[in-house]
Amino acid sequence: MAASSSHAADAALNQPPEFAPRDLWETDRALRESVTREGGEAFCAHLADYGRRAGDEVHALGFDANRDRPRLRTHDRFGQRIDRVEFHPNYHAVMRTAIENGVAGLSWSDPRPGAHVARAALSYLHHQVEAGSSCPLTMTHAAVPVLRHAPALAEWAQKAIAGAYDPDDAPIAGKRGVTVGMGMTEKQGGSDVRANLTRATPLMADGEYALSGHKWFFSAPMSDGFLVLAQAPGGLSCFLLPRWRPDGTRNAFRLMRLKDKLGDWSNASSEVEFDDAWAYRIGDEGRGVATIIEMVMLTRLDCMLGSTAEMRMALAQAIHHARHRAAFGKRLVEHPLMRNVLADLALESEAALALSLRVARAVDAAPRDPGEAAFARIATAIGKYWICKRAPAFVNEAQECLGGNGYVEESILPRLYRQAPLNSIWEGSGNIQCLDVLRALAREPASGAAVLAELDAARGRDPTLDATAAGLRETLADPANTRESGARLLVERLALALQAAVLLRAGSPAAGDFCHSRLGGGHGLAFGTLPADIDFGALIDRAF
Repeated sequence: MAASSSHAADAALNQPPEFAPRDLWETDRALRESVTREGGEAFCAHLADYGRRAGDEVHALGFDANRDRPRLRTHDRFGQRIDRVEFHPNYHAVMRTAIENGVAGLSWSDPRPGAHVARAALSYLHHQVEAGSSCPLTMTHAAVPVLRHAPALAEWAQKAIAGAYDPDDAPIAGKRGVTVGMGMTEKQGGSDVRANLTRATPLMADGEYALSGHKWFFSAPMSDGFLVLAQAPGGLSCFLLPRWRPDGTRNAFRLMRLKDKLGDWSNASSEVEFDDAWAYRIGDEGRGVATIIEMVMLTRLDCMLGSTAEMRMALAQAIHHARHRAAFGKRLVEHPLMRNVLADLALESEAALALSLRVARAVDAAPRDPGEAAFARIATAIGKYWICKRAPAFVNEAQECLGGNGYVEESILPRLYRQAPLNSIWEGSGNIQCLDVLRALAREPASGAAVLAELDAARGRDPTLDATAAGLRETLADPANTRESGARLLVERLALALQAAVLLRAGSPAAGDFCHSRLGGGHGLAFGTLPADIDFGALIDRAF
């Protein structure tokens, strides 16, 4: 009897099977349709391969990479300063897989039309299973166009896109590939980078400087080089600060500590002090913000993609669980209220993906099309504000679908939930994004025109969107309606209208439901409040 009782306790009854391995490309219909629609079809075979790998080996590697947190070693055993960050081997395996498959470099190494869309899709697939490594991958990708402004840094740009991961702490000359981090924020400034105090003193050689000061957030401190802002004689300027000087000696910066932060545990963020650290100026003195803004624009797109990826993985986990778990006499997915929740999450997830890849297409076309460049300029800020705001509540709702199972570390949901608030803060908080939208509307008329043109392209497809677009046109026509105090509501309305327009133009089966619920007043503040006349089953089946 005792043995029988023990075996009964060990039996895992009414539990879903393991989620992975799972093909993240093949099970995501909205992703496949979006990539093709936005011009990335030529890369679909590559994306399909990475979708399989991400949902299998990278998913598995990510658990160890997050369990064993990075450690800072300031000195070696002989007392020599080394400022090195050590990681679990699986973190390096994750980074190697990502870089070799173009997550950091495809946009630049294979610059065919659609490359930015394909790279965005790679980032979305990767981030679903290991968000922490997305930080150095994103910054390495986004640093390339900035590095290319300085011919003297050509080797850095070439090795950033080389598709080779080399984690050795060594001078660049002996490395096949490099990663690039960033340091803009200081204690006293935050988003106000013009308040930075780090000083850049010119050296004898043209373009070379010695930096003294600090950075309060120094992202991915294990990187080979860092783009930083510092005050040169001519004003705030942009620099590349490498770990090793060109003469092969260790550069003069000190990692003070790693941040004990909310979010992923696989990646490292740090505080740093510069003590006449060698750096090379990119762009003119006094033009630091203008120089680095191209990097910021790309990293903001990746914030959108990261939040969208977190939503997607949380949704997939929730649907998987609900299809296998039974309660009160039937599977969870058969209960009407749970169906409403899952369908609502599916709708939000697809809308976030649709807008993110539409912005990626605009980034791809921007060098050739001024209209797309203007759209990318403002839609990135709109999308970053709204999508990143939605992620924390979304992931928490998905956790609730799993109940207690979604609250333990053996599942991926706690990791997603810790990560979910990050993208709304990193690269400019919500208020900064809204101020950026107002700035674009006031100073760059082409940006506002590009948004209205995007809405006009969907005219006649849904009366609710038509009415919303007409109201936004009237609002934008009067500067009194774009005061700072009302910026959040305006940007929210713009985001919802753009998501609806993209879905309608795509012919998505979810488009009408999105307009009905998000624009037509048929949706509550919480997820799971869709109107009863929506086909919940169709949305759930389409999502997974």
